[in-house]
Amino acid sequence: MKRRNFITVTGVTAAGTLVTSPGWAQGAKSGTKKRLALVGTGDRGSTFWGQRVQADYGDIVEFVGLCDVNPGRTGYAKELIKTNCTVYTDFDEMMKKAKPEMVIVTTVDATHDAYIIKALEYGAEVLTEKPLTTDETKLKQILDAELKSGIKVKVGFNYRYGTIFTELKKLLAAHRVGQVTSVDFHWYLNVFHGADYFRRWHGHRANSGTLLVHKASHHFDLLNWMIDSDPVEVNAYGMLEHYGKNNKFRGNNCRNCQHTKECKFYWDMTKNPHYMKLYAENEKQDGYLRDNCLWREGIDIFDKMAVQIKYANGVQVSYSLTTYSPYEGWRMAFNGKTGRIDASEGIPYNKNSVADQAGLHLQEMSQKTTAVSDVEEIVVTDNFGKFHRIAVPISSSGHGGGDSRLQDKIFRYPEMEDPYKHAAGTRDGAMACLIGFAARRSIDECRTVKISELTDIKPTVDRS
Repeated sequence: MKRRNFITVTGVTAAGTLVTSPGWAQGAKSGTKKRLALVGTGDRGSTFWGQRVQADYGDIVEFVGLCDVNPGRTGYAKELIKTNCTVYTDFDEMMKKAKPEMVIVTTVDATHDAYIIKALEYGAEVLTEKPLTTDETKLKQILDAELKSGIKVKVGFNYRYGTIFTELKKLLAAHRVGQVTSVDFHWYLNVFHGADYFRRWHGHRANSGTLLVHKASHHFDLLNWMIDSDPVEVNAYGMLEHYGKNNKFRGNNCRNCQHTKECKFYWDMTKNPHYMKLYAENEKQDGYLRDNCLWREGIDIFDKMAVQIKYANGVQVSYSLTTYSPYEGWRMAFNGKTGRIDASEGIPYNKNSVADQAGLHLQEMSQKTTAVSDVEEIVVTDNFGKFHRIAVPISSSGHGGGDSRLQDKIFRYPEMEDPYKHAAGTRDGAMACLIGFAARRSIDECRTVKISELTDIKPTVDRS
């Protein structure tokens, strides 16, 4: 989905006139391209921010450097992306020699701050994967570095650009159900996708900040964006009661385990040639196991989470994240003074069919051209009145089609009008992370946490 579809996400033209950027497009005509560097060549970096960017925007951008602590992964990423650029294991060396104009940060979450700050110090633009960072100290350092450099950091919140979330934003912006007073939001990760976080580096809070930061920052950003106000108070509950130490047996990793026949969560990575080349062939470099045992006792993140959020404008939110659901999907409802908006995606019994749950995440992460493949409904119910159904076309790949529109906005049409404020910066990234930080502290300390304890960012009642 390209230029037109970014504005007409669900077939209804947004207000405003499309304005394309003269910058990069003219640069391509004159023979110059935007110089990009990628730090972090794991799966997300090498495919979505590497292979896909090169394929779709190679006429206006070029990779001048790839960097990773694992030289084997950079070598494979170079082949995958189809670039002739130099690969590095030292970030400073890359910045000095390659001189990129933009750095894309896709490393382990806990290291985002180091690369964002260094890139800004070298005068480069920065685009980072979510979450922005993993604790409030690192967050302040990023914000201070951004202010000092005068360069704005972009955060890759792709869910905002999905068709169904855009349609919800439009309904709320139009005050379709009056003043919103509360929101119910529940996200379900199935036993394939949810379990995979516990195999990977995400299973350790020192790396990911827990799923309240790594995964839920997506969801908290959607809430902040749709509610159009800032969070001020958080109360949360969470436990690790399914994965990690909560099993009677465990092994080293799936490829070298004696419990493959009895473990329902056994995952055969050898059937995925891409993962074998990217990860298995390079384990000797850093010891990272992509198919680590999800029952290992060192896992210290939560696998069920419930969060209550109070906003500056008085809206109250009830949110939950489950990591071992039989199906993948979500439900969201906005309660307003004149009605209610209900939306959901992926709930199998709503369609009287069961999708291939094992393949859903691979489909969502697919880097193939986005195409509409399904329809979901938003239901608007008026108080003392009728309900109205709105059919929304969605894609099962590329995060609901959001991936394509996010990258178009960043690379192809950066000056395109953005009436619903899809583009996200550090303040958006910060507020999403801060809910996660506060929720984590609330669970650890068994108390309500105010956002003001974690930051000096002043909350805005109405961000519109």
